[in-house]
Amino acid sequence: MEVIMNILIIVGAGTLILVVAYLTYGTFLTKKIFNLNNADKTPAVEMEDGVDYEPIDAKFLSGQHFSAIAAAGPVTGPIIAGLAFGWVPTFLWIIVGTIFIGGVHDMGALVASIRSKACGIADTMKQCVSKRVWILFNIFIFFTLIMIIVAFTDITASSFVNTIDLGNGQLVGGGATATSSILYLILPVIMGFTLKYTKIGLGAATAIFLPLVALSIWAGQFIPFNLQAMLGLDSPQTAQKLWNFIIIGYCFVAGIVPVWALLQPRGHLGGYFLYATIVVSFIGIVFGGFETQYPAFTKIWGSNDFWTPMFPILFITVACGACSGFHSLVSSGTTSKQLKKETDAKPIGYGMMLAESVVALIALSTVMMLPRGDELTGKAPNFIYASGLGSFMGLIGISKAFGISFGLMAFTTFVYDTLDVCTRLGRFIIQELTSWKGWGGRIGSALLIGGIPLALMSISLTDPDGKPVAAWSLFWKTFGASNQLLAALALVGITVWLQKTAKNSKAWLVACIPAAVMFTMSVWALYNTFVAYTVKDGTFVMPSGTNIVVPALSLIYIFLAVWVVFECVPVIVENAKHPQRGVSFEKA
Repeated sequence: MEVIMNILIIVGAGTLILVVAYLTYGTFLTKKIFNLNNADKTPAVEMEDGVDYEPIDAKFLSGQHFSAIAAAGPVTGPIIAGLAFGWVPTFLWIIVGTIFIGGVHDMGALVASIRSKACGIADTMKQCVSKRVWILFNIFIFFTLIMIIVAFTDITASSFVNTIDLGNGQLVGGGATATSSILYLILPVIMGFTLKYTKIGLGAATAIFLPLVALSIWAGQFIPFNLQAMLGLDSPQTAQKLWNFIIIGYCFVAGIVPVWALLQPRGHLGGYFLYATIVVSFIGIVFGGFETQYPAFTKIWGSNDFWTPMFPILFITVACGACSGFHSLVSSGTTSKQLKKETDAKPIGYGMMLAESVVALIALSTVMMLPRGDELTGKAPNFIYASGLGSFMGLIGISKAFGISFGLMAFTTFVYDTLDVCTRLGRFIIQELTSWKGWGGRIGSALLIGGIPLALMSISLTDPDGKPVAAWSLFWKTFGASNQLLAALALVGITVWLQKTAKNSKAWLVACIPAAVMFTMSVWALYNTFVAYTVKDGTFVMPSGTNIVVPALSLIYIFLAVWVVFECVPVIVENAKHPQRGVSFEKA
């Protein structure tokens, strides 16, 4: 079904709805649900240590938090969903899911954490339910982090070996993007040490290093770092596997160094990168006159296959564009340790989730512009996104080659911001579960959280039909389902926490209802994935070899999630019958 409209109307309407939601529902959450109060000191202020706990002004922390949560998800997910189901259902889920589920999830995890000495969402479950739930939830988080690292690392590595042909013999991407990425990762380290050991302030450092980021994008095309050519590798796939190893090495380093040395300056610069992509995109959307060419729905309304597999796959594919369990880990794992005052939770927790959905709308618009059957629709989502940004930037006199390079670099930047946070959070979980302390614990746990994804990306993988497939493509649905299921479980934890602490006796419902929706869709999707691999011609056959990885993971996720909910539901019911108000928690 085709609906021809100017994409400005669609993206503009979506953005306006999100702004109104921030001013209305966001204020309702602030005042009626979470009762934010600046009179109470946050853990970042009370427990400042210069390593993990360090208060940052909201205007700077927003950029760091935004760049950490807005990884490949709000770009890749909406593009895949838009291509599969059409832009209308994808648009609707981005808007509704963000306002009533994703935003509540992110803000709730952040507030629950700062009210409990910056403990993680798993510790909130421990305090409110039981230690057994805490263990189960941490195991679930660990497996989810593995999926995130696999999916995002492999799709980033693909941009270092694949290219876009502009039609004039000029190729964009590949080694040029790799060079720009390497230069980009060096700059935040220099910036971090500059801020730490010199008298240069953040404003001056930003003015110095932001232009250098732009320079690194421009310079990449002249000094392409082509691993296949340099090392004489037999194929781009081999080069991609080597890049996976290198990126995991970066994750290891990023996961153990102090936050001031990489996490904070990289997040700060990455935030500006994100804002720049939004500004450039809006210029293109407002003044470009681009119209929708891709179908509004890819299936005929009312046909037998219209609703399925759109339900449940749409809800887990859009991922971070509407809701993401990973955000609860960022909110309660790193951001809560840097929040300067309680009221900053609204612009950072709720506001940045809404901003991420704007990124999702922009990504979706790059699909809307393509005719069905266009060559680009068969490429990886990062190339579709980069090509769209290239078209937008062409309106302000920037060459399409640089525009696409900028788009690929922006995508890569989003991923780096998430990968190092994932590694750090995974390290925290391993150290908490094993009591593995000191530098030995830091290094050993970081090696473990990086080593498992590397092993998964090193083996030959196939889809349910036995056809070879890229790791990111294979694990995206598994990642999407596990990530949304993590969000459901986090919302369950927030539900119990609100029952025990909120002054409003019905406050817990704003988290409980979204939890039920996300749990249903995620388990449904994981069940479908398991069946696709194990049921052939009506007969159950458990696959062997590497093909067992995806169905086994699906089964593990379902088992852990059902167990956690089984433990939590009686507590929720009991709390609803016998409400508790004003309970405070210390870090467990």
